[in-house]
Amino acid sequence: MTTELVAADDAAAPAPDRGLTPRTARRLAIAERVLYGAAGTWAAVGPLTDVPWWAHGTAVVTGALSGGRLWRHTARQDGPGLLLATMRSLPVLGWSTAYTAGLLAPVIHYPNGWPMLGAALWTAVMIPMAPWTRSRGLKRAIIAQVPEYADQEETALVPARPAPTTYEGHLRLMWELSPSTGATELCRIHQYDADRPDFEAVILAPAGQAVPATVNVKSVAAVFDVPPAAVTLQPVDGYGPGRLAVRVAPTMAEDDAKDQGLERLWARRVSGPGGMLPGMEMVDHRIDEDRIRILVEADDDAMIHLPRKKLARALHAEDPELVMVETDGMARGVVTVYREHPLINIREATAEDLTMGPDGLIRIGLRHDGRPFKMALYSPELGGLTDLAVGAMGSGKSVFLLTVLAAERISGVISLVADAQSGMSLPEAKGRVRHFGAGIAALGATLAAACAVADYREQVSSANGWGSFTLGSPWSLVNVTLDEINMVLGEHALVPPEFRKWVTGMIARLQQTGRKFGFGIRFAGQSIHVTDLGDAEKIRANAKQGLVWMGRVNSNMTQSMASDMVSDGTEITPIRPFFGNVSDELIAAWDGKETPPGPVTAGMAWGLQGGRAVLMRVFKALKKDKTYPHLISLFETAPAIPGFTPEEDRIFQAAYADSLAAAEHFLAGESDDEDGDGGGKRKSKRPGPPRTSAPAAPKSLRDQVLDALADGETRRTREIRSEVGVGTPDGPAAGSVDNALSKLAGEGLVVRAGHGSWALAPTP
Repeated sequence: MTTELVAADDAAAPAPDRGLTPRTARRLAIAERVLYGAAGTWAAVGPLTDVPWWAHGTAVVTGALSGGRLWRHTARQDGPGLLLATMRSLPVLGWSTAYTAGLLAPVIHYPNGWPMLGAALWTAVMIPMAPWTRSRGLKRAIIAQVPEYADQEETALVPARPAPTTYEGHLRLMWELSPSTGATELCRIHQYDADRPDFEAVILAPAGQAVPATVNVKSVAAVFDVPPAAVTLQPVDGYGPGRLAVRVAPTMAEDDAKDQGLERLWARRVSGPGGMLPGMEMVDHRIDEDRIRILVEADDDAMIHLPRKKLARALHAEDPELVMVETDGMARGVVTVYREHPLINIREATAEDLTMGPDGLIRIGLRHDGRPFKMALYSPELGGLTDLAVGAMGSGKSVFLLTVLAAERISGVISLVADAQSGMSLPEAKGRVRHFGAGIAALGATLAAACAVADYREQVSSANGWGSFTLGSPWSLVNVTLDEINMVLGEHALVPPEFRKWVTGMIARLQQTGRKFGFGIRFAGQSIHVTDLGDAEKIRANAKQGLVWMGRVNSNMTQSMASDMVSDGTEITPIRPFFGNVSDELIAAWDGKETPPGPVTAGMAWGLQGGRAVLMRVFKALKKDKTYPHLISLFETAPAIPGFTPEEDRIFQAAYADSLAAAEHFLAGESDDEDGDGGGKRKSKRPGPPRTSAPAAPKSLRDQVLDALADGETRRTREIRSEVGVGTPDGPAAGSVDNALSKLAGEGLVVRAGHGSWALAPTP
């Protein structure tokens, strides 16, 4: 290198690149100078000669291309490369500039002497400078000071490959660039999920070679920058050592760790010998971002039993409300553990939600798992249904009832509403349903009028030989909603016994046959005891076909209702007034601090249907100016209020007017009896209950059995069952008749007259 530089200086030329002899270096410098002299002469006279246009254009385009190449070097942030590029571009840029100036001189009326002077000046500078030849020596000097630049230059000579556009392409590039992979290739790449980086592939060695030992778990983990636990290597079935199957699954490894942790926790804390629920085995599970779902199956010799509080304690849940359980009542169940309570945020209802489908179902809210919670306005097979709605003040019971009533109007169902609390519980429904009765007397009159229409439908059906109710053919569905029913039939209701008996008789009438003619009934109150509503057994059975909406109530009522209506073993826990973490409240109590209450739980309830219990929440309804504007707008989405046929309407209006007058008269304690002197009316003792067309209360099963034996004849058990209606749609169960006979025998009212035969006990 030193010899070349000295030789170049002696020749007044810069050093050529390696491989050039001193003579070659001198010749290269002379050739460059001769070229500059010729180019300078042409730059001075060429623009003035009459040559083809493309000859002039070539000079201009050559300068533009050289300038563009120099501009690209500025974007690379490469100091040595930019310096060399600038030095090598100076001759072309200067010459092209001088030539272009000569072309433009006549156009801009500039003296031609100045462009010629510019060309001469360029020639005078370039000949002694010889920048191109000197750049070769400059490059060698840079490499001597920065050896890495030589590698960069060599890399630049290799054509740049296009950037990969697919995930598989990126994986192959990472594999090729790694020095530890040798000459192997990554092929047959399969990504498990487009949203996850996990994949499997085959490592292929060159033909006739084995995959080198350097390709191991650690080296593969280094290639893709994942933990070694996420890499699995194994031979490919049917092939030799030239192929190796690889699996790189960082997220699966993380999930596996979670899965193993959950399985160990369940086995140790729940299903194991020392666990809280031995025999309740985990058979599958799913871990999502916001919840964990566990499929549980009881041992063959056990029934499914998954109490929420015990599960919350065993699974280290901070709050029992974050643990939800659903079972089939026999062998299997699903346990869901949430990160936060799933029913805190809920949307408003839409008209589409509240439109009844052919199956009679509407959506009135959401279940805890996000699925819609559905209730039936009627059953195509059974006709009218019985619903119960129970909730303390502030539990959201009114929002639930208004949502259902809006759905009935949207779906063409006739709504007969009576609010025993003088209409204060459901003010939004007044004027937006077919009938709204306010007060205790109006509640009784509404029932009486409904019974009168049901009697009319029964007579028409009997005359035409119609067997069952068909929606819209010819009548509309009618649902009777009785709100605050506990004010009439509750334990502390301030009504006379006769009035209560009158109401329970009409309830039993609608329960017994009204559903056959398109009548459903819905009870609502702050507390409801089924035994107060008349025939407790029949109401309990019918309510299992409908819906029991049980909002926030006291725990005693919760347990009582659950035992009556739930048969799948789900543990129903009381609903708290506010959402919140019990653990946080406890820590605050320990520290002597106060915790602000969380959002209210209004609208959240246990939905009991078909013997099963599901935690749900009614669609949101915001109150403004003491009303619910969104619910009112839902009512108004159906411009017309569904109503009776003209004849039905006449019967309803007449029965309601008569019954309301009689009920108010009775509750006021006035009599129409005149005194013995004919001196006009006077107040006397309370008269009997209102006399209307509503039927009397039906007899109990006990009384029906005694009536079957009243003639003194001996009857077999199957004959007694037939007498009381066993086997008919609304008849009692055969077992209930057998139990009634056993109790009557224990009381000494009936005696066995032989095997399977009964008779009245002889009177003493």
